[in-house]
Amino acid sequence: MFSPRIRKACAVAVAIAAAGSLSACSSSARNAIADSNPPTLPTAAPTTQLATTTTPPITVAPTTIAPTTTAATTTTVPAPTTTAAPATTLPRNIEPVAALTAGLQAVGKSSGEATALIQTRLIQLGFWVSEADGDYGLETQQAVMAFQKYLGLEASGRVNDETAGWLTIMTEEGHGLSDTGTLVEVDKTRQLVFIVVDGKTQWIFNTSTGNGEAYEEADKNTPGETIKGVSLTPDGLWDVTRERPEGWWEGDLGKIYRPKYFRGGIALHGSNSIPNYPASHGCVRLSVPAMDFIWDSGLVPIGTTVWVHGG
Repeated sequence: MFSPRIRKACAVAVAIAAAGSLSACSSSARNAIADSNPPTLPTAAPTTQLATTTTPPITVAPTTIAPTTTAATTTTVPAPTTTAAPATTLPRNIEPVAALTAGLQAVGKSSGEATALIQTRLIQLGFWVSEADGDYGLETQQAVMAFQKYLGLEASGRVNDETAGWLTIMTEEGHGLSDTGTLVEVDKTRQLVFIVVDGKTQWIFNTSTGNGEAYEEADKNTPGETIKGVSLTPDGLWDVTRERPEGWWEGDLGKIYRPKYFRGGIALHGSNSIPNYPASHGCVRLSVPAMDFIWDSGLVPIGTTVWVHGG
């Protein structure tokens, strides 16, 4: 029996299928579907100002300022029947987490030992960084932005006192709404991607999906032709049906990196621009290192379900 959220998603999927192919980042689709309600970002932030986290141990009791956005409310998604098993061992051992006894420091975007501690904590909570090497590079900036989006904080990608405080007191790994099955969950409201394996969120990534705006642009693969459409990432339950494994590819609307297509020309793919707001023509953007990790880990093979919702 499907939940109301899944019934709504499937109803939208039927409407989308009836409308025809979607315009996106590849040459597979030309037309798009109008949408007058583009995704919006959460604006709520905790009202309690955390004490400075530079002097351990932290003195704020976690129970008095626990984030309301990480409640355990879940929505059951049908377990996909066509998803292949991951090709490699999962790189993160998920165990219960607890608040840290020593407060993490605000590091801005500087590198060093304090940043290595931030990276370790992000990995523990499920926000993907390849390693805790102390380098505040693209991976760390994207993981911090994802963490901030998850809690409804200002998604600056910079670790200020507030972000360091929340990293210190978190007592629950980040998770999506899915609590069963193996799938990719795309949350357009929070602009996040969750990789879920056997009902458990393994990793969370910052993303940028369709901005909902109409466009008319030159077809980069067919000189002289113009593409018109609306930049939508379609809600619904889809499957990864094709992919391009190596390097950059020239889509009709721009270059995309190692795409995995799940709805016509709509794909999960790497990009050099993943801001803290919806900005794509409809595809689901991830950083290039994140896309490399997804390919190398084997977590999203052909047949993987992609659940798109929100926005």
